[in-house]
Amino acid sequence: MTVWIVGAGRMAEAYGKVLEAGGVDFLVVGRGEETARGFTERTGHPCRPGGLDAALAELAPPEAAIVATDVDSLADNGLALLAAGCRRILIEKPGGVTPAEIAALAEATSASGADVRLGYNRRFYASVLAAEAAIAEDGGAVSMNFEFTESVDVVAGLPYAPEVKENWLLANSTHVIDTAFHLAGRPKRLFSAVEGQIAWHSRAARFAGTGLTENGVLFVYHADWDAPGRWGIEINTRRRRLILRPMEQLHVQKRGAFTVEPMAIDDDLDRRFKPGLHRQMAAFLDGEDAGRLLTIGEHLARVRTIYESMYRPWGLQEIPT
Repeated sequence: MTVWIVGAGRMAEAYGKVLEAGGVDFLVVGRGEETARGFTERTGHPCRPGGLDAALAELAPPEAAIVATDVDSLADNGLALLAAGCRRILIEKPGGVTPAEIAALAEATSASGADVRLGYNRRFYASVLAAEAAIAEDGGAVSMNFEFTESVDVVAGLPYAPEVKENWLLANSTHVIDTAFHLAGRPKRLFSAVEGQIAWHSRAARFAGTGLTENGVLFVYHADWDAPGRWGIEINTRRRRLILRPMEQLHVQKRGAFTVEPMAIDDDLDRRFKPGLHRQMAAFLDGEDAGRLLTIGEHLARVRTIYESMYRPWGLQEIPT
């Protein structure tokens, strides 16, 4: 089987490294000549320039494809692959710039009978897997807090379209939000609040909320994009507090203690490859733990019922699970 990688940036390089290590044949499809040449210079692997439409016009569609382009072209490339007859697609998060783009991709997937999955690689981190095992060992989680503060000045200087930045919670912060609710269960009740705005994101500058998940986990969250902060998740069992900050590492505070200690985890694959990516590719190509990969339909439901709800000013919402 030959897998296509659509895109020739750093994320495409990371996918290529995993495929090459696994002995999987792959074709990289870039857009411009310079981009393609840069990919080849950095990796030693050829990259076909000219864009996806040109490749599909000349070649039979791939059995499987990975879409790893910039956010603003994810949905269009996914739709093009579906229209050409590709039936297995892994598309980088969040699958589109807006809920409407993601909905169009979900509708096309359903109509074609294809299998489109989202690349939320933090679900596959060794630290997250270890946290899941600890939660199960302790009889389940009881509460959680998480933060998804973004580096406002860094994002301001990134060469993304204004629409991408205006939807930055979906485009980037969902890495944290998705992981948090993956660990604790989907929220069934959510009270949200937002305040302020920043130059590149008029919808909010500060986020806060609380609620209850389908697993009975009480949660709170916070993010202030106009103040210092960092991503992190803390999830509590009756025996331990499990701390993912940074998310590639796992620290533990035991009941009755005040010290926080690192937990030993088998993160060899996360050190050799982009964290989470090797296990994610095994799920996509080989079906190992495939249920950990969100379908496009599941993702759309989260976009509509969770991520958009987090923008509600002082609103309580019951979320169907």
